[in-house]
Amino acid sequence: METFIHQFLNLAIAERVLPNLLTGLRMTLLLAVITVPVGLAVGLAIAALQEVRSQVLTGALIVYIDFLRAFPPLVLLIFIYYGMPFLGLELSSIQAVCAALILNTSAYYAEVFRAGIESVPKGQVEAARSTGLGMISTLRFVVLPQAIRNVLPDLMSNVLEAVKLTSLASVVTLPELLRTARIAQGNMFNTTPLVVAALLYLLMLWPFVRCITVLERRAITK
Repeated sequence: METFIHQFLNLAIAERVLPNLLTGLRMTLLLAVITVPVGLAVGLAIAALQEVRSQVLTGALIVYIDFLRAFPPLVLLIFIYYGMPFLGLELSSIQAVCAALILNTSAYYAEVFRAGIESVPKGQVEAARSTGLGMISTLRFVVLPQAIRNVLPDLMSNVLEAVKLTSLASVVTLPELLRTARIAQGNMFNTTPLVVAALLYLLMLWPFVRCITVLERRAITK
């Protein structure tokens, strides 16, 4: 009987906090919708620019990638949100989170795209150029379709990690899913909100995990 009452109370608490958690989930999804496509676009642009035969440009891009991959994303977020105002640039919490996540993830996406581009045989590039295609057209129609297909599992894994990184937004008081759950836990002195938030994360990310597994198996069998 005592166990039943305890489970009933937990269920009642979950129903009370669920609307707030869903609001936090919407913020998490908004962050993902903004940062993932922009991060992918920036990473792809960086990888494409590395094909330009310029030592200065290539060196600058390598510094960008290495620095951001070595810089912890949490420290980067704190620096942007709390440190940039001292330099005269004050960002809102959502702007700071988006900037930090885009900078961090774009460096990883750039390395994935670069590996994909390098996996395309040079002979295909030379053949495309010999037909009169320019460098941009060769990248667009010949190299990138094959490059993305070759690294699709790694790319999906990085997208998954990027969505997970949205939980860092709680550090700058942005009401995403994790922060909403922690506030509810503090108000109710109960861990149920955190459990419900964990389940929502699982429901949101599990399809990505299954998709990555399928893509990896297909890549192995080819």
